[in-house]
Amino acid sequence: MTLASRPIAYFCLGLSMTLVGSYVALSKPLALIFPVMLLAWLRFGIGAIAMLGWVKRPADEPPLSRQTRWLLFFESFFGNFLFTLCMITGVALTSAVTAGVTMAAIPAAVAIMSWIFLRESVAARTWAAIALAVLGISLNALSKPDTPGASLSASQPLLGQLLLVAAVLCEATYAVIGKKLTASVSPKRITALINLWGFALSAPAGLYLAWQFDFAQVTLPQWGLLLFYALAACVWTVWLWMTGLSTIPASQAGIFTVLLPISAALMGMLALGERISGMQSLAFAIALTSVVIATWPQSRSVKR
Repeated sequence: MTLASRPIAYFCLGLSMTLVGSYVALSKPLALIFPVMLLAWLRFGIGAIAMLGWVKRPADEPPLSRQTRWLLFFESFFGNFLFTLCMITGVALTSAVTAGVTMAAIPAAVAIMSWIFLRESVAARTWAAIALAVLGISLNALSKPDTPGASLSASQPLLGQLLLVAAVLCEATYAVIGKKLTASVSPKRITALINLWGFALSAPAGLYLAWQFDFAQVTLPQWGLLLFYALAACVWTVWLWMTGLSTIPASQAGIFTVLLPISAALMGMLALGERISGMQSLAFAIALTSVVIATWPQSRSVKR
């Protein structure tokens, strides 16, 4: 398997998390149209059609071992299925900006889990970048943005927060398992196989809800939003993440998850009318500094 260069890997990781943040925010209006399980099933179904050609095993790739098959299942169960349910419901009960605050814990969760389960050594500057990432985005908690419709979205804030915390743990698990999978399976095939598991897991509830749902009420722009959401969530973000993860350690890759809450909050402001304060702008600047620290080339001693 050909590995991407470090700059390309960094770009793939950053773009992946930016897209994830975008669809986290855009899932809020979709959750007002479709029941959560129906939305998840439609997402995985569209992804399965888009990735039919990615399922077949390449000639230079070994057959899947029993352990790898289980890892693919758990990658989909935590990173696709549970993350989707927790994230969509959590955002629906809170707001895109609130989701951004909670998702700030992802870099630390990824680093800790990669240290425990992958035995990766975490450099001091990576820990510093993690601290900045968490500190920067967590400054959002000190501000109260004037969000249109906040009284509606905050009707069950505690449950929404708990679901977003669960989404953080699912995303961290996804990053750690993904690192192990990239050692033996290509990014494209990982993307396709975990999507098929997601489709199978959501099919029973999805089919039941689809039978009762009035699809005639969905407008053409809403179908377009669903198509973007499905392709971004199932195809583009997963392939980009696995491509970058095949080169970069999971603990360092986790820093790029800070772009998820930034993107979610910005999309909430631009597309959903949520407001971002000066404190939040400062928080995002600090968070972006953490990415610069994590990716800055290390100086190499000159041999004499």
